[in-house]
Amino acid sequence: MKRMGMIFRAKANKALDRAEDPRETLDYSYQKQLELLQKVRRGVADVATSRKRLELQLNQLQGQSTKLEDQGRKALALGREDLAREALSRRAALQQQVTDLETQHHTLQGEEEKLTLAAQRLQAKVDAFRTKKETIKATYTAAQAQTRIGEAFSGISEEMGDVGLAIQRAEDKTAQLQARAGAIDELLASGALDDPSGMAKDDIAAELDRISGGTDVELELQRMKAELAGGSTSKQAIEGGTTEQQDAAGQQNTPHKFDKQ
Repeated sequence: MKRMGMIFRAKANKALDRAEDPRETLDYSYQKQLELLQKVRRGVADVATSRKRLELQLNQLQGQSTKLEDQGRKALALGREDLAREALSRRAALQQQVTDLETQHHTLQGEEEKLTLAAQRLQAKVDAFRTKKETIKATYTAAQAQTRIGEAFSGISEEMGDVGLAIQRAEDKTAQLQARAGAIDELLASGALDDPSGMAKDDIAAELDRISGGTDVELELQRMKAELAGGSTSKQAIEGGTTEQQDAAGQQNTPHKFDKQ
C-alpha cells in the first residue's frame, strides 16, 4: 500500500508539473499578494476608525470635565460647598475615564503606525514582485518560443515528428513498389513469369519473331515474282526461296551477339 501510494503521488506530481504553467502560477501568487495587501489596508482603516472614535469620546469627556469644574467653582462661590464637592467628585471619575481612553488611544495610534508601515513595505514588495513576475513571464515565453522553433528546425517536435514519420512511410512504400515493379519486369523479361496477355516478350523471342517475319516477306515476294515470270522460272524461284528459307532457319539456329551478352 505504501508503494502504491508513492507511485500514485509520483505520477500525480508528474502530471501536475506537466499541466502547470509558471506564468499562471505567478499571476495567481500576485493576486494573493494583492488580496493580502488589501486586508492590511482594511486593518489600517479599522484601527484608524477606532482611534477616531476614542478621540471623539475623549473630547466629550474632557468637555464634561471642564463643565463640572466650572459648576463646582460656581457652587463654591455661592457657598454651596457640598455641590462643589459633588461636582469635583464627578470630575475626578471622568478624569479617570479620560486617562484610560488616552492610554487606549496611544495604543491604537501605535498599532496604526505599525500597520501603515507594514502596508507600505508590503506594497513595495508587491510592486517588486509584479516587476519580477512580468520579467519572468516574458523570459519564459521567449524561451518557450525558442524551444519550439528549435524543435521545429531539428524535427523533434511532436507535429514535425508526425510529418517526418509520414514522409518516411511514403518514401518506404514508394521504394518498395519501385523494387517490386523492377523485379516483376526482370522476371517477365527472363521468362520466369508468364504474361497471360501475351504482350510481354523477352529480347530473344522478339529477335526471332523479327527474323521469321522478314523471311516470310521475302518468300512472298519471290512467289509473286515467279508468278509474273511464269513456268520454269517460277519453279526455280520457289526452289530458290525454299533454299533461302532453309538458310534463314539456319541463321535462327546460329547464336547471335546478344546471346553471349
